Parts: sequence; structure tokens; C-alpha cells
Amino acid sequence: MAVNRIRALLVDGARRLERLLLPSRCLLCAAPGGGDDLCAACAAELPRNPVCCTRCAEPLAQPAALCGACQREPPPWDTAWVPFRYEWPLDRLESRFKFAAGLAAGRVLAAQWLAAGPPPSRPDLIVPVPLHRGRLRRRGYNQALELARPLASALGIPLRHDVLERVRVTNQQTELDAKRRRANVRGAFRLRPLRAAGLPLHIALLDDVMTTGATLAECARVLKRAGVARVDVWALARAPARR
Repeated sequence: MAVNRIRALLVDGARRLERLLLPSRCLLCAAPGGGDDLCAACAAELPRNPVCCTRCAEPLAQPAALCGACQREPPPWDTAWVPFRYEWPLDRLESRFKFAAGLAAGRVLAAQWLAAGPPPSRPDLIVPVPLHRGRLRRRGYNQALELARPLASALGIPLRHDVLERVRVTNQQTELDAKRRRANVRGAFRLRPLRAAGLPLHIALLDDVMTTGATLAECARVLKRAGVARVDVWALARAPARR
């Protein structure tokens, strides 16, 4: 097990013990949490994404089935479930979860995802987007897998993290525009050997944050080439797309 993962688990265990001995505090405002890691007021401030494109989850000013970009060039997946927007204060929790070994923040985000309502359709399998093994060693855990586990358990849907493999290191996508993001992840994923024969026809591909969708698109193409008939994308939050 990676050193970072062990450290994260130790920190998480210490926080669990602290909650048993001391009143819980909200992760965002430090107010008494009443037994939860997020108080009701901060939970209510999380930015929802109720009016969005059904294909890419881009927030829309008015209800419509598809945004203009998806009408012109549909992405390689079939539908999207992204219940939040990547804005304050959710972005603070996500950064703590992803970059500061904040597994408690991850639990809060997964719980809020589940509380947002059921997915629009029920897949046969959930597949988290993988990290490259080098980045996984440094971080100690895959944030997409940590979000997928409680969702799969609560929804009663099988989860497999051994379907896709990230075969090369890519630059961080954060500061790249859409074109450079697509080039950055092209050919970065493959199906693990001997996995195609056991894949169901309907898979949900899960990641934490969706921006241009370049990473999800590359993974969806790999799954569809392997014979998966329908790929939905699930993400916690939709960030403003960089065109």
C-alpha cells in the first residue's frame, strides 16, 4: 500500500476517533455539525446543476435536451449525470479531497452526490476513471474510485476498478484548453488484457470533475471499441468548459 494512502488512512482514523470524543465540526465553516461532517447551512450552499444538457451536463440558462455543442458534435458517450457545478464551496471540499488526503471530504461529497437524487438510468456496472500508477503511488488513492465505492454500495450496482488502465503519464489537465486536453489524453487509456469478454452492455464511467470531457471521452471510446453498447458518464461536478 502506498505511503500516502497509509498516511491518509491514519489521518482519517484520527479524525474518526476525534469525532467520538469531541463534537463534530463542519468541514467548511467549523460550526457544530450535529454528527455530520457538513452542516445543513453549508450543504444547502453546494451549487446544484439542475438545468443542464442531458448529454454533457453543461449548465443551461433554460431547459433544453441538448446544448449547442452537443447538437453539432455529440460526445462518444450517451448521457451524463453530474448533479453539481464546480464552484464555491464544493470546489474547496474537492481540492481538500483530491490534493490533501482529505478522505473525510470525499465521504461528504459522495453523501451529497447520493442525496442529490437517483441517476437517470441504471447501468450494469460502474467503472471509475483510472490514475496512472505513478500518480496513484504519489497520491495514495484514486479519488474517482473513492467516490465510486459508496455510490455503488448504496445503489446496489457492481463496481470494477480493473477494467481500464492509464498507460502513459499525462500533463495535468487543469490549465489546458479543450484542444490541448484532447491531445493530452489521446491514447492514454486501454482496456486491461482479458477484460473485454466480461463487460456488460451498459456501463457508467465515473470521475470526480468534468470540464471539457476529454478524459471521459477517451475512456468512453475505449469501452465502445470493446463492444459496450451504452456508456453513461457520471461526475460529481461540472466545471466551466475551456473552449
